[in-house]
Amino acid sequence: MIDDRANDALQLADRALAHAMREGATEAEALVMAEDASLTRFANSQIHQNVTETNALVNLRFVAGKRIGVASSDRSDEEGLRRLAATAAAITRVVEELDDWGGLPEPHPIEAVSAGYAAGTAAASPELRAEGVRAVIAAADAAGVTAYGSFSTGTETTAVANSRGIRAGGTRTVAQLLTVSMGPGGGTGYAEQAAVDATTIDARALGRESADKARATADAVAIDAGDYPVVLEEYAVVDLLDMLGYLGFSALAVQEERSFVELGRTIGSDLVSIVDDGRDPAGLPMAFDYEGVPKQRVPLLERGVCRGVVYDAQTAARDGVTSTGHGLPAPNPWGPFPLNQIMAPGTTPRSELLAGLDRGLLVTRFHYTNPVHPKLAIVTGMTRDGTFLVEDGRIVAPVKNLRFTQSYLDAIAATVAVASERKTLKGSLGAVVVPALRLDGWTFTGTTEH
Repeated sequence: MIDDRANDALQLADRALAHAMREGATEAEALVMAEDASLTRFANSQIHQNVTETNALVNLRFVAGKRIGVASSDRSDEEGLRRLAATAAAITRVVEELDDWGGLPEPHPIEAVSAGYAAGTAAASPELRAEGVRAVIAAADAAGVTAYGSFSTGTETTAVANSRGIRAGGTRTVAQLLTVSMGPGGGTGYAEQAAVDATTIDARALGRESADKARATADAVAIDAGDYPVVLEEYAVVDLLDMLGYLGFSALAVQEERSFVELGRTIGSDLVSIVDDGRDPAGLPMAFDYEGVPKQRVPLLERGVCRGVVYDAQTAARDGVTSTGHGLPAPNPWGPFPLNQIMAPGTTPRSELLAGLDRGLLVTRFHYTNPVHPKLAIVTGMTRDGTFLVEDGRIVAPVKNLRFTQSYLDAIAATVAVASERKTLKGSLGAVVVPALRLDGWTFTGTTEH
């Protein structure tokens, strides 16, 4: 069933599509992305900004033979749509042909995902967000630290219509509360939760988690760089999945021979299984992609073995397969991307992960990570907001932030324990559901002295 927001967006997509066909397109696709987004931001333990905005963008892909032009506009009136089509047509005339253009996708049945929408988020008021922030600040005050962060709520409506018969529309809700605490002695802490339903976010628990970290990381000590066994909290594991998805689990990366993926190849511990599933209610569900193709559940890693990659329409045409529903808005030089990665839980209670460390580190999250060698998934970055020295299974001291240079393939191969609990968080482009992990080794290459 298509809701009123999605129906309005579909009608707008249909109108844009009609203008493109009148301009002489052989194929055309209209994508409408609309949102009602609200944000309450806080700093120095007080709210300093509360904003709400409504946006709607029309993205028109115009095809003339094997030439493709794309233009966007925030105008929804007939003259605005006419100009949009004329602009896309003009762009198409001056671009090079795409020799292996496979055409726009054809329609397939799309089953709605009811778990992707919550009335509590759609109707979330500034007062609801303020109450959440109040709980975070109260936890910070109790710990003697200062709270910073934001609480966002909103609806996201996507509609796609193309000249081959696709008409897809839907609305989902997304909420996120994140906070950074800062305390005496340079201590910092972090906590985050994302959810379909804003009323399920436990602001008090997030506030305590972040505040306690800020107190515990005061007066951190420097340690030598080197290889250490580590426990990675969920916020750090997010970066592993984001990088592996970006560097390897895209069909375009495989086609361009820059991916580590070889189907059937073992690259990780048999404790590690990852799927991309836009329909799983544990994440932030989405029934179809930005090309109007229904999302398929794609096993990426199964007990450490490469099982699949995600496709959009163009990469699927090159391999003679069907799109898995992972297309991004055009123009898209990055190819398909797994937007709903989910890692399977393990059997180790999260509270027992540290017990396996004789001497190692607990890492809260990573910061400023960048690929060094895509094929080997070597990444460099920094720890942030809570790094601790662990001895005999117990935290003994906070540690100053460290730089690392690490193969993420080696990291998942070195996974020796996976937490039985998971968190839903936002990644760089989509949602992830991840447990904490214990790894036999992680390579730290630089230290913080001051």
